[in-house]
Amino acid sequence: MNAPIDVSFFARAAKPITSYRPYWAKRFGVAPFLPMSRAEMEQLGWDSCDIILVTGDAYVDHPSFGMAVVGRVLEAQGFRVGIIAQPDWTSAEAFKALGKPNLFWGVTAGNMDSMINRYTADRKIRSDDAYTPGDVGGKRPDRAAIVYSQRCREAFKDVPIVLGGIEGSLRRIAHYDYWSDKVRRSVVVDSKCDLLLYGNAERALVEVAHRIAAREPIEHITDVRGTAFVRRPNDPTAEGWIEIDSTEVDMPGRVEDHINPYLTTSEQAQAQGATCSKDDGSAELAAPAEANPAIQPLKFVPNPALQSKRKPPARDRSVIRLPSYEQVRSDAVLYAHANRVLHLETNPGNARALVQAHGEGSTARDVWITPPPIPLTTAEMDFVFDLPYARSPHPAYADEHGRHDGATKIPAWEMIRFSVNIMRGCFGGCTFCSITEHEGRIIQSRSEESIIKEVEDIRDKVEGFTGVVSDLGGPTANMYRLGCKTPEIEAACRKPSCVYPGICSNLHTDHGPLIKIYKRARELRGIKKVLIGSGLRYDLAVKSPEYVKELVQHHVGGYLKIAPEHTEGGPLSKMMKPGIGSYDRFKQLFEKFSEEAGKKQYLIPYFIAAHPGTSDEDMMNLAVWLKKNGFRADQVQTFYPSPMATATAMYHTNLNPLKGIHRDERAERVDIVRGDKRRRLHKAFLRYHDPNNWPLLREALKTMGRADLIGNGKHHLIPTFQPLTDGSYQSARRKNSTPVVGKAVAGKAGVTQPGKGRLLTQHTGLPPRDTGAGKRKPR
Repeated sequence: MNAPIDVSFFARAAKPITSYRPYWAKRFGVAPFLPMSRAEMEQLGWDSCDIILVTGDAYVDHPSFGMAVVGRVLEAQGFRVGIIAQPDWTSAEAFKALGKPNLFWGVTAGNMDSMINRYTADRKIRSDDAYTPGDVGGKRPDRAAIVYSQRCREAFKDVPIVLGGIEGSLRRIAHYDYWSDKVRRSVVVDSKCDLLLYGNAERALVEVAHRIAAREPIEHITDVRGTAFVRRPNDPTAEGWIEIDSTEVDMPGRVEDHINPYLTTSEQAQAQGATCSKDDGSAELAAPAEANPAIQPLKFVPNPALQSKRKPPARDRSVIRLPSYEQVRSDAVLYAHANRVLHLETNPGNARALVQAHGEGSTARDVWITPPPIPLTTAEMDFVFDLPYARSPHPAYADEHGRHDGATKIPAWEMIRFSVNIMRGCFGGCTFCSITEHEGRIIQSRSEESIIKEVEDIRDKVEGFTGVVSDLGGPTANMYRLGCKTPEIEAACRKPSCVYPGICSNLHTDHGPLIKIYKRARELRGIKKVLIGSGLRYDLAVKSPEYVKELVQHHVGGYLKIAPEHTEGGPLSKMMKPGIGSYDRFKQLFEKFSEEAGKKQYLIPYFIAAHPGTSDEDMMNLAVWLKKNGFRADQVQTFYPSPMATATAMYHTNLNPLKGIHRDERAERVDIVRGDKRRRLHKAFLRYHDPNNWPLLREALKTMGRADLIGNGKHHLIPTFQPLTDGSYQSARRKNSTPVVGKAVAGKAGVTQPGKGRLLTQHTGLPPRDTGAGKRKPR
């Protein structure tokens, strides 16, 4: 049976985005591409744009690019939408290219946070940018949301600015900034935007656009879910709200016992360890009060009649006062507390508004954050994804032949060119991931018909399609149509994860609808193969062996990437990830169904180094596990503290917000991997096979008392000898990747078979899967 997606609390709680009366400019029709120049506007018959969107990504008209979705949704509402992509931010001139917007600016840093896009986990600037033609870096500024907003204000001072995208979502309150190693103010304050829309914001965006078009001042739009804005203290628009003070961590002190009124004065003194008698040796006063069983203390109980009349404050008019920016900047305990409160208030069914003070005196202001947006229904998801996307980059990026490859190729588009997004959201709750903070944990799924229609559109309309669909997925491959069995429980739940520490008994885990889509898609005429490229939640997958069989036998291209992240309980508990036993169970099913299909296929597990809560011994044990199982990690993922993530709060505060925040010994302390030397060590354990890392690992193993792992036997982790090396790190992503040593495979140019005794590597050493292609049938 299907999960009750459209009968949940959320489906009934908001106005459909398709129910608004279109704006008058709908008469201009649909643009083949949203215009990026005045010449394109003139071709469409426009004298001006109603809304101009500014983005840090190249403009690709595809539903996997947020700016294309926003633009097409607004266009469907009747607005004329222009796009300024990757403008020169050194002056305001580039922001005047399309003229003055009639209604508002829409600003985003792009599909990625600009700082994560521009810097590695070691804070080194990247030379590439997958969202730029030619993979060229440097086309967007640091903290692009702030810079773009400032330039928009310079270009046309009186035009409202509406900020959105993941960079805005993750910085909506005071947050730890990894790159400057300090707590920064809310991006609403720093960007001076008029309104921030966080999360997937189609519902809020449509309402805000129509209200501004109806000439409602943007400063009056303070009641839309999924928004953040600034109010001055004592603002009259804040009247009627019930404020809940959460600016301090509760500190219960010593509880004094009630005095028993039936005791005499001397007995009271005796009970408290004192005396009021001149004769301290009096035997009568020395007798404890408990010796008289007839004397009992009063017991106070609540009056049931009064209890039934006491009602909690209305949730929709309650606002939680978080510790101020100044408090969380100077107090790590309050920062962790604020982070915990924010994550507890993320369920659209029960979340309350939040407010956080910034500044003091004449500069004092409050950042208000309304509850998260109501998720889209299946019908609304279909509407968004069925809009007339061109599914290709804007013609302005094409070369002289009108193509988008070679020097003009946009890698991010190439990656999703033949893929289909079937759902949104993730209820995994991994602490290092920001998907939950942005998209939420309520799964929003498209209908089967909408998905199949998009596959057919790719087959029939997208140039270069060879019959292979690269992905049917989303944030997680196998959460399609999964959700809570009971709408009332779903609307009231505050758990950060539905699958940790185990799969919730209220979670609907039927993979039947997803299996049906897989089968139907691969049976379409002209479709040779449908691959699954999104990350797989294997602890959910093992609940449905039928799903694993369909996946393994029909949708794996030789290798399947999954992410156990670690093998040890310490870091896994801080990540909120399942134990390695779940991986082992999935591996058994994977190998069984691969063997049944007669295919040589491999699991590629991914791991994180230097995550909060990871000790040196944990990384050593992971390295031993990798060698025992024959894995070499060519690409190493080091923990990257993204804004607002729970693991980032651990990194900054050394506290675990998952366990509650206290100022005493009850608080759980977290081991944090800081400093280049220790981070290098943890990365070195993951790349134990790299001779450049052996000197560092030998020193560490001796210090840890594990010199027994140094030797030249199979059971040793690293050898005693040291070959000549240049000391550099070689990545499989670059042309200087570690070469594959082995003999060439006959008839297959550029393919080598690993030499005897050589371990398999994740990316360069796995043998090619023999599909039988190119073999002649005997006559």
